[in-house]
Amino acid sequence: MRHAVYGLPPMDLAEVPGDAVQYSPLIPGAARLEDLSENSLDAATVLAPPGTIERRYVLAQVLRALGPGGRMVALAPKDRGGTRLAKELATFGCVAADQPRRHHRICTTERPQDPAGLAEAIDEGGPRHVDNLALCTQPGIFSWDRLDPGTALLLANLPVLKGRGADFGCGLGILSRAVLASDAVTAVTLVEIDRRAVEMARRNVADPRATIHWADVRAPDVVPDLLDFVVTNPPFHEGGAEDPSLGRAFIARAREVLRPGGTLWMVANAHLPYEAALREVFRAVTVAVQANGYRVYEARR
Repeated sequence: MRHAVYGLPPMDLAEVPGDAVQYSPLIPGAARLEDLSENSLDAATVLAPPGTIERRYVLAQVLRALGPGGRMVALAPKDRGGTRLAKELATFGCVAADQPRRHHRICTTERPQDPAGLAEAIDEGGPRHVDNLALCTQPGIFSWDRLDPGTALLLANLPVLKGRGADFGCGLGILSRAVLASDAVTAVTLVEIDRRAVEMARRNVADPRATIHWADVRAPDVVPDLLDFVVTNPPFHEGGAEDPSLGRAFIARAREVLRPGGTLWMVANAHLPYEAALREVFRAVTVAVQANGYRVYEARR
């Protein structure tokens, strides 16, 4: 039985066979939904994403890949798209059994003989060029259609850097493009856990000094050490909940890869408890600027 799984559905809400193939872009090494051929799946289990455009894109890609009569179980928390799942599946011609359970909605359906609107949903959720960013992007990536205000603040206060560095959680590559404007920068390693962002960053950062990895910053041996600088706007949500431990992990990783005297430039929401974490592992920490609910930190190893 050819079974696909998208994301990490709670084990007590959806059974996933052990031989199911993972297709989430947020799990490094997972396969790509876009590479599935039509009628190549017998079944799929989907933890549907919260964003409407992204969710419809994923559902449409799965329905495209299911064979006639193929079965899909799609689920999502009620407050993160779950209440709309059945209606969205109906727009594709699916008749879904909708079951509420543990703050989720679980929809079970079969691929209709002639699904409707798949091409339109796939086109809407696919990669595109956004003029106001002057970048290639895709719905579902963090701040995919606008410049995140934290990133904007860091860009406005980032000095001219030099030497070897890294961009942790590089997203579309906006920070790295600014860093690489300096001829004194010899190399930048971009690391991002979202495969879609990695693919877009490879389009956006066309510089031979840049190396881009689809990986978790927290994984060993991803980033070279003895770097001169690290720039980052770290994530602080995981699974929909605020999680400051992500930023603390980015801080610890930066400390590991920087040479003595190397500098971390980081922006974060002002309410997050990062200053204490920075002072625990860095020799000197300065709040370079605070504005619009964000802080830019300069931390020297």
